[in-house]
Amino acid sequence: MLSLPESFNRSLCIFFQYFSVLKEIKWGAWTLIALYISLLSGIIVGLQYDYLNPFYSTTAIDLLAPYGRFFRSLHFFSSQFFFFFCCFHLLAIYEKTLKYSKLEWVRLVGSLPLILLLLFTGYILRGDNTGSSAGIIAENIMQAIPVLGPPLNELFFSLSDSGLRKVYIHHVIALDLLLLIFAWNHLRVYRISVREHLPLVASILVFSVFISAPFEPDRLGISYISGPWFFLGLQELLRYLSPLVAGVGMPGLFLIALFSAHPANKYFRVIIIMIIFSLSCYSILSYIAWNR
Repeated sequence: MLSLPESFNRSLCIFFQYFSVLKEIKWGAWTLIALYISLLSGIIVGLQYDYLNPFYSTTAIDLLAPYGRFFRSLHFFSSQFFFFFCCFHLLAIYEKTLKYSKLEWVRLVGSLPLILLLLFTGYILRGDNTGSSAGIIAENIMQAIPVLGPPLNELFFSLSDSGLRKVYIHHVIALDLLLLIFAWNHLRVYRISVREHLPLVASILVFSVFISAPFEPDRLGISYISGPWFFLGLQELLRYLSPLVAGVGMPGLFLIALFSAHPANKYFRVIIIMIIFSLSCYSILSYIAWNR
């Protein structure tokens, strides 16, 4: 195994010791609870949503549909909690994944970018200032890919030609099916009782009552638009690098590192340090973008 400086090893040990304390929390069960709430509330919101008139539709859900604002907030925040719980769950069971095959590891880790894509398409479907701008940026990044860019954009976005039709289909069907395929072998081993996690359910419900899901209509004179929280670092990176490097190359390298972080990999400690360093840099970029 590749040797590392003692300071790196100590930092890595502290990192894993910190998360060993969090192993006592049932992150897997919490993840499923958040997923169930997200799916149920998503069905309710989806019945009121019209992708042909996204901005008006989202506004109507908040203002006109019975308890529409609550259910949209519930869907939004439960989806965010689902992603966060999923990340902590992966950290908590990281050592146990040593017995996973490489294919099982790729499927498990691959569910994380799929969840982010679900969150991202949800932002676009809002049709507000932030969502529309994020969609335009994503489409430009996709088109910057040589040769494959235009057909990939045609498959996933094509906002200028198809509006939000393809984004909507991917959000409610394609990405959900892919996530189910990727996580199925992992999900089927979990059995939970909602009654055992009523405090968590109640917390998410109460949170959604008092905190509304974000919605930003067009504002005259605005010169800078902040994207989704997980998009801010990339948005800031685009100020300094080309769309191909910032939007494709850098995320691609991070995904390669993530897929290579299997505990059985003899270089996994180096890869983990690279991932932590990358996330730290991305957090700094996100903070800069947030405060613009």
